[in-house]
Parts: sequence; C-alpha cells; structure tokens
Amino acid sequence: MTKPSTRRPDHPPFAFVLFGGTGDLAMRKILPALYAAHRDGLLAPEGQIVAVANTALDSSGYLRWVGEHVKPHIAGTPLDDSVWRSFLERIAYVALDASQPEAFSLLGNTLASGHGRRIFYLATGPALFVPICRALASAGLTEGSRIVLEKPLGYDLESSNAINDAVGQIFKEDQIYRIDHYLGKEAVQNLLALRFGNSLFEPLWRREWVESIQITVAEELGVEGRGNFYDQTGALRDMVQNHLLQLLSIIAMEPPRSMDADAVRDEKLRVLRALKPVLGDEIRHNVVRGQYHAGAIKGASVCAYHAESGVGQGSTTETFVALKAEVENWRWAGVPFFLRTGKRLAGRIAEIVVNFRPVPHSALGPTALRPGSNRLTIRLQPNESIRLSALAKQPGMGMTLQGVHLDLAFDQFFQQDRMEAYQRLLLDVIGGRLALFVRRDEQEAAWRWVAPIIEDWLGNASPPKPYASGTWGPAAASALLARHNTCWPEEEN
Repeated sequence: MTKPSTRRPDHPPFAFVLFGGTGDLAMRKILPALYAAHRDGLLAPEGQIVAVANTALDSSGYLRWVGEHVKPHIAGTPLDDSVWRSFLERIAYVALDASQPEAFSLLGNTLASGHGRRIFYLATGPALFVPICRALASAGLTEGSRIVLEKPLGYDLESSNAINDAVGQIFKEDQIYRIDHYLGKEAVQNLLALRFGNSLFEPLWRREWVESIQITVAEELGVEGRGNFYDQTGALRDMVQNHLLQLLSIIAMEPPRSMDADAVRDEKLRVLRALKPVLGDEIRHNVVRGQYHAGAIKGASVCAYHAESGVGQGSTTETFVALKAEVENWRWAGVPFFLRTGKRLAGRIAEIVVNFRPVPHSALGPTALRPGSNRLTIRLQPNESIRLSALAKQPGMGMTLQGVHLDLAFDQFFQQDRMEAYQRLLLDVIGGRLALFVRRDEQEAAWRWVAPIIEDWLGNASPPKPYASGTWGPAAASALLARHNTCWPEEEN
C-alpha cells in the first residue's frame, strides 16, 4: 500500500472548497478522487478540503457521513485505515445555506488561516452557480482563486450565456474550469496520443479513408432517483451537448501546434463551428429521440420512464438520442458522424468506432468489400482499450478471409494503476492546467448547434419513440444507419 508521501509533491498548497458536500456527486466521485490522490502522495501536505452543504451536521457528524457514503466508491487497492484517517484530517465541514450571502462569513472564518490557492468546486444545481459566486465575491474570497463548474451549465444557449456572463464578471476565463469528466478518461488521453504521437494513422484520418464514425455512450441505469432533475433536462442536454460533442471534436480536430490549453481548445472549437446545422426536415430525418418503457435489465424488471419518481405525467422528455452529424471542412466533408446515447439500454458502453472504407476492388471475394471490415474501436468504458480490426486468411485450403483483432487492453499492458478521470481533472485544477476543461466559446458553439433540435422538439407534438428497457433503443436508430449502408456494432452478424 502506497502511503502519503512526506516529500512535497509538485502540486502547490490549496484549499479545496466543495459546495454540495453531502450530495451524490461528492460522495461517489469527488471525495473518492481526492482520497486516491492523497493515498498516492499527489496532494501537498498543507492541502485542505472544506465541504459546504445545507445539512445540519457538525464536523464529526460529517466525517461519519463521509465514512458511510464515500468508502463504498473507493476503487483500486484495499483501503488502508491509517491512510483513511490521515485523509479525514484534511477535511473540515461548514454548514451554510448557499443562497444566503451573509452566511459566507462562516466559510471565510474557516479559510482565514490560509492553505494556499482557493478552489471552489460547485457540485450543485446550476441555479446556485451565480448566487454562490456573488456571495464569494461579497465575502472577499475570490481573489486569485479558481472556480469549477459542473454540468449542466444552463438549460439552453440563453441560460448558459447568462450564467457565463454573471460568473465572468467575478472570475476571469483562466480562473474558470468547466468540467467534463469524459475528457479526463485514460482512453480519451490515449486517443490524443494515438492521433498525434504516431505517423501510422494520420494519413488515414480523413474523408478519403474513413467511411463513418460512431460515438456511443450507453447506460443500463435509469434516472436513479433524479427524476425531478432529468425530466427538465433529457439526454440531448445531459449527454449530447457536452460529452458526445466533446468526443467528436477530439476525434475530428486538426493537430494542435502544442498541447497547451488554448492550442488544443482552439482546434476543438474549429470543429464545433464547422458542424453542419441540423434544421427543419433534417431534424426529423437525421435525429431520433426515444423514451424507455418497462423491461428487464440483466433479468431484473424495471419500470417505464413515466413511472419513475419525479417524472411528470405524460412527460415527453427523451431518454435516448441518436443522430447524424457532419463536419463541413476539407478533412471530413461527407463523412457521417453517428452519435448515440441513452438510459436503460442493453449494456454499459462508451466507445468510439472509426470505420475505414473497404478496398475499392477485391480479388479475394466479397468479404473484403464488407463495411466495417477495417475499423478502430476506442473503448472508454467499462474496460478502456483500443482494438484494430482487419482481415486475415483462415488456415487451410482456399482464400477465405476472416476478421481478426489487434487489442490493447490498458489494464493488461500497463502494470501501474490507472488514474480515474475525476482524480486527473482535480489534480489539473489544483495545478492550474486548463487543457482538459471546456472554454466558454466551445460551450457556446455546442449549445448553438443543438439549439435548433431543442426548439423543434418543443414545437413538435409527436412523442419520443418508445423502446423496451434492456434493448439498444428504438428501431428508428437502426434505420438511421441503415440508410447509410452501415449498422451499430451490436447489430453485425
């Protein structure tokens, strides 16, 4: 077991203030990630964690809460009691109502002793982002600090701009960290390494050789008690506008001049601005929205979306989206990007599939002409890996081709433990590295692209297409790809 290092690490002293400190995100992701960084000796000894919530607890009560709710979500090596106790020594708790600015003097008193740069992580609903920032400013706590904003940042382009405008009056752009945890995943980092660290793929990474690209983020879970939130959000806002479009921009971006934050984000922005608008009849032809009905997940019966707690009667909120996007530039013109995400699907998968064009003529039979014979699959979850699919001759007489795979499973090839996405991103916030965070103009470009779809759905009386829980979504999602002579990976023979 690796114990916290007594050597001063590269990361500077900090005071990490976690708003929403008793919430689900704090318990499942943020505090486990900070514990892992502490366990691995990656946090400065002077670093302090201050949890803030409206729950009436004293410090000892909060630490008991943390022990009960955080420990089950700590991955990796077995938990060491001495390391856990030393982690708890970093944590203080402040009970306050974030909507009451006068209460922030309590927080100021806790931070008065000084523990380095202040980092304010807003793991709250977006309605509290602006009040919290204004209260921090009124309490004189924002000078030289950093602010981390969780998604969703608004409900549409207008509300997103309103939040960004208000936060931008208090914090400079280089102080604002808009987090998208998919950008911290090891496989996404390896996608950058694969593209820009090797000469093998770059000549093929263009319209002449790529037939289509598919991005899937599928969940087996439903709304999991978040019906009130999800019914006002839906899959398009919750997943497509941020996670999927960020992945698309990384796949399609031009090589940056360096890995500096703005160099990388400038190239992603160019992709988002080059997305062909989806308007009018194209929305009905190229966008599928669905909603799960009752079914079974791994043999267990689950209810329909409209029966979930907090979901409105007769709700038309989508729990599934599949769509075709196009990037209008020289590299990608004419190549369809198929994006798909949904809840209560047949499996938990996040992956990117790059389908290369088949050979123009085959002397070896029709197998070599079959779409999908040559592809690159980047798996983000559950097991991060990269797979290259090709054709080879079967042993024996004749020239019969069969698909073969070259696999890189990160957990098998690399012996060291992989860093979880939130741990990497939190260390980047502490270290002041912005490359893996979303810049405001990126966010605006993404909202601008999905806005016509949102507006069309608001004015469209037709309900989402139903699909049974435990399936891969409505049949219309398969038909969308069939019109382009391709299919989703699970539909292949």
